[in-house]
Amino acid sequence: MRKISRREFIKYAGLGVAALSLLGSVGRGGPVFSQGTVGALPKLRRAKETRSICAYCGCGCGLIVYSEDNRVVYVEGDPDHPINEGSMCPKGIALSDANTIVNWQHRRQLNPRRITKVLYRAPGSTCWEEKDWDWALKEIAKRIKATRDATFEEKDEKGVTVNRTQAIAHLGSASLDNEENYLIHKFLRSLGVINIDHHARL
Repeated sequence: MRKISRREFIKYAGLGVAALSLLGSVGRGGPVFSQGTVGALPKLRRAKETRSICAYCGCGCGLIVYSEDNRVVYVEGDPDHPINEGSMCPKGIALSDANTIVNWQHRRQLNPRRITKVLYRAPGSTCWEEKDWDWALKEIAKRIKATRDATFEEKDEKGVTVNRTQAIAHLGSASLDNEENYLIHKFLRSLGVINIDHHARL
């Protein structure tokens, strides 16, 4: 058995890693390298490119989402985004599975578990009903007002003016920018909501 030198060992190890990376990219239907990979270009030439933000955690990493016929075909990090600069974690790179899955025939189809309509289950009911968005938004507004009116405090037990409700809480999103967060914060404060947090802290 011939002994290999240290230089040859490093060369063979590098070739093995490269081969495994290419095999992994074929198995997942796209390259596992960062953006700009030559293997990705033929598949993405006809795809629609949309910039977005990952909503998994509080980092707010930038994404580039490629889609065809309302089906996500590939997701990669946005190299121009100041937070992740093109890099992606395992959860973010698998974000396309929330929209599109590959079936047993290796064809992309919409994820059947993804909810695309408003579903409502009445108190005591065992089944879900489909509702439209107008009904849902009016119902949410009605319940917020009813809860606020029933729990609003003008003064606390010491007689200090507080003008608050402690029965409503809000948890923010990393997908919102500063302006959207500012408007939501102002809206919640106008209702007297004081339990406000952001899911980046979780």
